Amino acid sequence: MITAEGVASTAVRPVHTSLPPAPPRPTDPDGVGVTDIELGTAYTWTGARDLGATRRQIAQDGVRMGRGLYLSSAVEPELTTRCRAWRLVLPGDVAFGLGTAARLYGAPIDEPPTVHVVVPSRRQLPRRAGVTVHERLLAEEDVVVTGGLPLTSGPQTFLDLAARLPPAELVAVGDALLRAGEMDAGSLARRLERADRVRGVVRARECAPRLDGRAASRPESLVRHWLVTSDLPDPQVQVPVCDRWGRAVVHADLGYPEWEVALEYDGRQHAGPGQFGRDVDRYSLMAADGWLVLRFAARHLGGPVVVVERTRRALISRGWRP
Repeated sequence: MITAEGVASTAVRPVHTSLPPAPPRPTDPDGVGVTDIELGTAYTWTGARDLGATRRQIAQDGVRMGRGLYLSSAVEPELTTRCRAWRLVLPGDVAFGLGTAARLYGAPIDEPPTVHVVVPSRRQLPRRAGVTVHERLLAEEDVVVTGGLPLTSGPQTFLDLAARLPPAELVAVGDALLRAGEMDAGSLARRLERADRVRGVVRARECAPRLDGRAASRPESLVRHWLVTSDLPDPQVQVPVCDRWGRAVVHADLGYPEWEVALEYDGRQHAGPGQFGRDVDRYSLMAADGWLVLRFAARHLGGPVVVVERTRRALISRGWRP
């Protein structure tokens, strides 16, 4: 997917694991008389030792995330759980940001290899393996709490990623943030207005007018971006295709009602027999009502050339002229 640095808006219930006592050993006096210990989903070395856990118990139960931080092997190490664990050792004024925040919001971006956090400017944070630290001058509205985790807001996350993502991928992330309700046009405009000379602000301002929360997926966002930045007319999003009585029978992902050209993206979810049959119905209904349907798949998302040129030919065949 994306080469830059899910929605976790609901709280994740902690999973508690009970450690059996390690067998007493003459060389390990810590193992003598230890009863079951409730360590929780994540814990620190110091905290576990204070509860009476032995080194061997910690080694058997815990997966080391970083210096002195462990995650219970009884839980899946998904992003929300790992971020909750990092909260045990990070200062209270730290927020998760950039690609980490975008993933937690459900945006279509690859999960970064490390957890990205944002700290106030001039805040010194010790280096830790597994954590990438970024300094930012943030206003109070630039940090929100979602699912119990402090995250950079949708507009702040969009701005931060503008310096790291190519425009088409940035638009896909922005569409997802709009769709999830993590920002709107007004909140994004206010954040960009006070961004001044922040790195990435030029790209963010260029891409902001192209965002549309009605786009249902990353591929739709990419295709739309390539078309609106070409010399072709701008496509409409979620275009109703009406029958001869004016009733909307289906909606095309993208389309040009004036020339009755529709663009559809077929992802892996369309391969199942049930969805395949529904797609046949959709395309048949559009064709029956006079629409020309262009279908695209993952193989066409490597760049804009195929999408733009096929759309150009389709529009010309329907009477459009450059």
